[in-house]
Amino acid sequence: TVQILILVLDVNDNAPEFAQALYEVQVSENSPIGSLVVKVSARDLDTGPYGEISYSISYSSQEINEPFELSSLSGEIRLIKKLDFETISSYDLDIEASDGGGLSGKCSVSVKVLDVNDNFPELSISSLTSPIPENSPETEVALFRIRDRDSGENGKMICSIQDGVPFKLKPTVENFYRLVTEGALDRENRAQYNITITITDLGTPRLKTEHCITVLVSDVNDNAPAFTRTSYTLFVRENNSPALHIGSVSATDRDSGTNAQVTYSLLPSQDPHLPLASLVSINADNGHLFALRSLDYEALQGFEFRVGAADRGSPALSSEALVRVLVLDANDNSPFVLYPLQNGSAPCTELVPRAAEPGYLVTKVVAVDGDSGQNAWLSYQLLKATEPGLFGVWAHNGEVRTARLLSERDAAKHRLVVLVKDNGEPPRSATATLHVLLVDGFSQPYLPLPEAALAQAQNDSLTIYLVVALASVSSLFLLSVLLFVAVRLCRRSRAASVGRCSVPEGPFPGHLVDVSGTRTLSQSYQYEVCL
Repeated sequence: TVQILILVLDVNDNAPEFAQALYEVQVSENSPIGSLVVKVSARDLDTGPYGEISYSISYSSQEINEPFELSSLSGEIRLIKKLDFETISSYDLDIEASDGGGLSGKCSVSVKVLDVNDNFPELSISSLTSPIPENSPETEVALFRIRDRDSGENGKMICSIQDGVPFKLKPTVENFYRLVTEGALDRENRAQYNITITITDLGTPRLKTEHCITVLVSDVNDNAPAFTRTSYTLFVRENNSPALHIGSVSATDRDSGTNAQVTYSLLPSQDPHLPLASLVSINADNGHLFALRSLDYEALQGFEFRVGAADRGSPALSSEALVRVLVLDANDNSPFVLYPLQNGSAPCTELVPRAAEPGYLVTKVVAVDGDSGQNAWLSYQLLKATEPGLFGVWAHNGEVRTARLLSERDAAKHRLVVLVKDNGEPPRSATATLHVLLVDGFSQPYLPLPEAALAQAQNDSLTIYLVVALASVSSLFLLSVLLFVAVRLCRRSRAASVGRCSVPEGPFPGHLVDVSGTRTLSQSYQYEVCL
């Protein structure tokens, strides 16, 4: 027998076969580059070169093939680019396995991309109205649409705005919203609103988008001008120059633009006797007040009027305020002497008995001043006197009194000049001239003598006195002393008898009147005279 060894030579009669005809895999879209997607596997029953398998993607479309890379030896499919669910959510690949003899087998790979929450919500505005007028009812401010490119819970959204603003969101059709006002807006409280629209998805983690809308509120003329004060008091010193700026009024308007432009005016006076148009004027633009003419305190101590402030809105709104103008006194009047009269006529002579005691009231200078306050406070001063020291003037009431006992050596006729001065700044003054005659008794008639005759009479009396004195001294010194004492006693007794005059009982005769003054006259006096 012969043993025959038969070697069967392999022929490439077997094509590669995949373990699965279809591979289904899921890949998260945020998978990193280089990560393994799937590994395909095929086998070939042939041996040698006919059993060596190489893999390739038989579908050659670049768009499909682009994100993946297939290892020809191992059959591993890996990522070479980022996946995006929102762009392509799945891939279908045809994988081919070829042996060395030219036979091949195929399988399919289905790659499903899993969505992750990697897209922020988006907002697109269709319309926006700004500014919006104040005091308007519910008004649409904006219309907008929101969307999220993710899917499932990742694509669901919540839309909201911040609290504390007078706006609200109203949904319309799917993913469309209206931003409207909740009620009337007031520009004077707030002229601008910054509204933040927040869109949040329901994915994990949650993503949100914020969009800010600026809404301006336009003005409506709903506020009248308001004065800074309800009344103004202005002080003007008399004798002012015409067109003098005496003060200002001011009003503000909470509106804006032309609605806030204020114009000032004088309102008609409620006193028909007040010539307001000739007294003051007002600048229509700034509210400055001017005196049109010189004011006189003695004629007009003060007056009041109303001013108006109107805006330039449509319709125009206005308000008014009271203005009081007080005229301040200036020392522009000199004292005027009422008594004694200083009219240039025959002077009035005051009679004073030589027996008058110190402080005897000779007369009273009466004066008034047309000013007021301290400008009318009068003081009196003896400016000139024939014999200084004989008479004095009380500074506050103008009383002229004797300052000492009178003697035979005092001249019979005296001329006094009294200065009357007010307390103004600068002070003004006037003078009063008084004539005083010293007499031995009021029973002796008095007739004014010419100056020459009076001087001659005084010289004759002096000569007689000198002769008598020399004769007395030459005769007996003692007798002359006794005679001098006797004469003095006689004269005093005669003066006392003159002072004791009887006055009838009952009322005074009708031709005697009681005179009382005003202003500087602080007391009244009564004289009993017997002639």
